[in-house]
Amino acid sequence: MTLLLVLVAFLVLLLVGVPIAFAIFIPSLAYFVLSPNTSLASVAPTIVSSIDSFPLVAVPMFLLLGAIAGRTSATEKIFNFAESALGNVRGNLGYVNIGTSLGFSWISGSAISDAAALSKILVPNMVRRGYPRTYSLGITAASSVISPIMPPSIAAVLYAVVSGVSLGGMLLAGIGPALLITAILCMYTWLWARFTKAPIDSESSDGPGRWRTLRAVLPVFGAPVILIGGILGGVFTPTEASAVAVLYLLLLGLIEKKINPRALGSALAETGRTVGSIMLIVAAASLFGRIVTLEDGARLLSEFLLSLTENPLVFLLIVNVLLLVVGMVLEAGAAILLLVPILLPIAAQYGIDPLHFGCIVILNLLIGLLTPPLGLLTYVLSASTNVPIAEVFRSVAVVLIPLIIGLFLVTYIPIISLWIPNL
Repeated sequence: MTLLLVLVAFLVLLLVGVPIAFAIFIPSLAYFVLSPNTSLASVAPTIVSSIDSFPLVAVPMFLLLGAIAGRTSATEKIFNFAESALGNVRGNLGYVNIGTSLGFSWISGSAISDAAALSKILVPNMVRRGYPRTYSLGITAASSVISPIMPPSIAAVLYAVVSGVSLGGMLLAGIGPALLITAILCMYTWLWARFTKAPIDSESSDGPGRWRTLRAVLPVFGAPVILIGGILGGVFTPTEASAVAVLYLLLLGLIEKKINPRALGSALAETGRTVGSIMLIVAAASLFGRIVTLEDGARLLSEFLLSLTENPLVFLLIVNVLLLVVGMVLEAGAAILLLVPILLPIAAQYGIDPLHFGCIVILNLLIGLLTPPLGLLTYVLSASTNVPIAEVFRSVAVVLIPLIIGLFLVTYIPIISLWIPNL
């Protein structure tokens, strides 16, 4: 009953607009003050132990990697290469949109960064060349979901920290689902282009132009080669690889004269603000997790779910529905920190691999970034393109179908997530 009161208080605070970290902190602190079995003396050690984690160092590194990339010409180079390679394909800018997001995902672990950086380039270009604005907004929103699944992934880091699984394994597990979502969105674009008679863009490069854009973009992909290659080759831990990739991209920006002290200071300030908010949520979630442990909440939920079904496939269906609903009202990072410590032990009882379960959780919550009422990605798209939020929501509604198909394939075909970690 006490745990239920904490949850109700959290939801009420969230609904009235209290920032999520404080919406968790306030009822959690009240619990430690009022409960006869606890005291405020246990709060500080709980918070310190939650943020005193070496894998969490990768969070600011991944964020800084994306911030520096956003201040260089990386986005334009990826876009130009994708456009020159696909210039003679019907509906080519749809594929260019998806390909640019895939390329940018290797240097940005955030869907928000992806949407903010790419929508300013992609949506106006697509509309100018005859693509409907609804399709342009929808495919840009859907393709930005690729970024937090593909390493470097902030969501994967948070999942690894709270679940105790290998961070390297969790990062690598995201590659399969990210490539699957990419392929499904390309299939959706092919169907859309075929049935709507989409234009064949005439602004394509010739052979020499394609080689020129390829040569320009190759240095940018040195960062993901260092990151993924270093992890796969055992040269770096994921945290070390993230720092080396940041240094590489910083040197590249300096050589190209795209990074100056002012731009670097702006990137560091942006990273610091985001890291601060994430760490507040991590600290608050650790308190809530302690309450769940004290109140035996995980056992009660486990017994309830096991009473509903002993079939792991049905359990995964229930988890998908739950996470899709949670993703509508809760930011992905906070949801991972709050729910994974409760759901993962239950998933283990059903024999579900923790890396596979991590991919299911992350993909579910990322789809939630596109759904009302929260839908953070839709608000980013609205702000960066000056399109009313209602129109953005309508544009995104259609692309939820291929994303849900991808989610169910990832859920029920574990090898999609596990084939690279199993190597």
